[in-house]
Amino acid sequence: MLDREGYRPNVGIILCNAKNEVFWGKRIREHSWQFPQGGIKRGESPEEAMYRELYEEVGLLPEHVRILGRTKGWLRYEVPTHWIKREWRGSYKGQKQIWFLLRLVGRDNDVSLRATNKPEFDAWRWNDYWVPLDSVIEFKRGVYEQALSELNRFLDTDRRSRHRRGGPVVTELVDKGEGE
Repeated sequence: MLDREGYRPNVGIILCNAKNEVFWGKRIREHSWQFPQGGIKRGESPEEAMYRELYEEVGLLPEHVRILGRTKGWLRYEVPTHWIKREWRGSYKGQKQIWFLLRLVGRDNDVSLRATNKPEFDAWRWNDYWVPLDSVIEFKRGVYEQALSELNRFLDTDRRSRHRRGGPVVTELVDKGEGE
């Protein structure tokens, strides 16, 4: 499903832990790392697509996360022509994405990269919030920077509200290093 301009509607997910480190997934059988993301199906809201993609790619359910924020509008990137399937060339330009910032309220071992029969990632790790900018594929870098910059303010807001509620600023973590 493409819009009139040739962009596929999509969601991007920045999942952070209590230390504000972000989930970074290694694409299956590749040497590239990225945030979870995926297409929005016809009739699906961005939030519904986000929860579906979160389960399909990371194995997490809505009760494992809390939404901290989302981008106000669509963020777009163009895919280089040589990455586009021949049959899509001329009509497909790239992705337009709504990005969500989520807080993991579950535990690290709630993450399951094999929750479905078509896994997206074969490894994962927690990274410093800004590290993905250095290692994401070039054509996605601008959108990652926009999403991280726009959503960063929600991390401070969440930290202040947890402090006001009297809850711990850092919750219990299971340190599994590189993840699965």
